[in-house]
Amino acid sequence: VVGAGTVAADDPKLTTRHVAGPNPLRVVIDPMARLSSQFHVFQDGDAPTLYVYARRYVSGTAPAPGQADVLAVGDGPNGPDLAEVVAALRTRGCARIFVEGGGVTVSAFLAAGLLDRVQVTVAPMFIGGGRPAFRLPAANLLADCARPGYRVFRMGGDMLFDCDLRATAAGDPGDERIERVL
Repeated sequence: VVGAGTVAADDPKLTTRHVAGPNPLRVVIDPMARLSSQFHVFQDGDAPTLYVYARRYVSGTAPAPGQADVLAVGDGPNGPDLAEVVAALRTRGCARIFVEGGGVTVSAFLAAGLLDRVQVTVAPMFIGGGRPAFRLPAANLLADCARPGYRVFRMGGDMLFDCDLRATAAGDPGDERIERVL
């Protein structure tokens, strides 16, 4: 699952390329149905694509860009009804749903309580201002912040935090074992 901003900025393929296996169903959430059919996900035919938009922004049915199937959803508290999107994906047989992003899309799923895990990579690099990775209401105190259970993996010079949102971190974070991801 990606948002319209990721498709417009990166024109991703969202296919399985570096490992063996079938391509996943690609899901693009574009609340106002603004994307054109020029992007890979709508044209390449490498994998099925589901184009999701919010009913209230489009009169009638939004045209399917390229080869995509279309799903109109109602309104949720912060945009399209993501619980309705997840239910539709489950109906299509999707047992696991990978929300790749970007930050707006991941934040919306996180705020809606629809994620079981979040994986965050930290690199020793200062790139300055940019788009925030998560857009959530700020807590007044650190004690009020969610602190999920997590594992840490080394990826070369980068670190990946695999956060289990169903579990709460226990003990001192320094007790966590660091594993290497190849």
